[in-house]
Amino acid sequence: MIKTIRPLLRCSSYSGALFACCGALASLLLLPFAALPALAWPSAAYEVQIVLTLLVWAVLIGVVGLARTTRRVLIVCAPRMLGVPLPDPVAACGPAGTGRWGTPLWLLLHVALGWAGALVSGVLLLAALTLPLGAEAGLSLFGWTVRVKDGWGSWAAAFGCLLSAATVCAVVTTALRWSAPRLLGPSPAERLALAAERELALAERNRLAHELHDSIGHTLTATTIQAAVAGEVLSADPVAARATLRSIEESSRAALEDLDYVLGVLREQEAEKAETAPTRTLADLPELLDRVRHAGAVVEQELSGELTQVQGSLSRAAYRILQEGLTNALRHGAGGPIEVRVAAAPDGLEIGVVNRTGAGTSAGTGAGTGRGAFPTSGHGLPGLAERVRLLHGEMEAGPDGPRHWRLAVRLPVRLSA
Repeated sequence: MIKTIRPLLRCSSYSGALFACCGALASLLLLPFAALPALAWPSAAYEVQIVLTLLVWAVLIGVVGLARTTRRVLIVCAPRMLGVPLPDPVAACGPAGTGRWGTPLWLLLHVALGWAGALVSGVLLLAALTLPLGAEAGLSLFGWTVRVKDGWGSWAAAFGCLLSAATVCAVVTTALRWSAPRLLGPSPAERLALAAERELALAERNRLAHELHDSIGHTLTATTIQAAVAGEVLSADPVAARATLRSIEESSRAALEDLDYVLGVLREQEAEKAETAPTRTLADLPELLDRVRHAGAVVEQELSGELTQVQGSLSRAAYRILQEGLTNALRHGAGGPIEVRVAAAPDGLEIGVVNRTGAGTSAGTGAGTGRGAFPTSGHGLPGLAERVRLLHGEMEAGPDGPRHWRLAVRLPVRLSA
């Protein structure tokens, strides 16, 4: 019993019926155009003119339902008025595809239920108001007549009419709720577009995560070591300590720029951040190597080829790969020189980073034996492998003899003219 009357107590049942009535009233704008064929055929029987007007009216309503704007308006309004969840319409997809007829069908159902609900509930409400007023009242509908005499019977009949009107509103709302997800839901083309949009968003977030890991992780590693070096030489060599502190300041400023850019993108401010997006390339490699040297490491570099002519996307990726390799060498290395090799050829770009490790230690996988202990997230090498894979390159990472770790990457490259 409670489940039966519960829909009659919900405000959404009546807001849904009001939504249906609004659709019925809006369809009146098309009625003059629907009556034109009947007016152009005055010799036809009255019944034929009525049927012809209704058919043309339904066709015009369906044509309006084919419009992309109509679909968007319905998808925005239906959840608010009916209390049923509907996905947002995809901007890239119109009403094309196998689901293009869903919106016209739902609009026709919407208008039909609106008119039926408005007429029936209007008659019932009128009866509920008039039955208690007369000594004897009657209600005739579809050849069915009910007569009620004055007294408690009229009040009971009025209450029954009022309850029936509320039931009609609940039935109309229930029918619209049931049909909305099935007819207004995403079409197969829209589902594909939604999946593609989610995939692009996930790929962008993964790229930003790699940027944060490479840039911020390298900066924090370098500045931690540099701070320790500055503390050790502060009394003995103040000049070197000041130089180290300046390097920490420059590294931190660069990391803040990267962090500000990534946070701006995550807050959907790509347009505002596009001009300030960091674009570090192989041209910034000397600065990167200097920061590593300021951290107390010895870097032996071997650069060959025209690095400045490597195209932008590969140059940025190569910079990040070298940054991650040097970060791992600082974190997990066991002292000794870090060998950096970059060779640009017409058919490929070769990158190599070799550093010493302690006995049984793997750079990039375990704690190093160098200055301090650094936690590892386990995302460095997998992130590098994914970056290299997207560039159709090759990557090798692993022990190089008993006390060395080697990172080798080869990327296909085209040199600009």
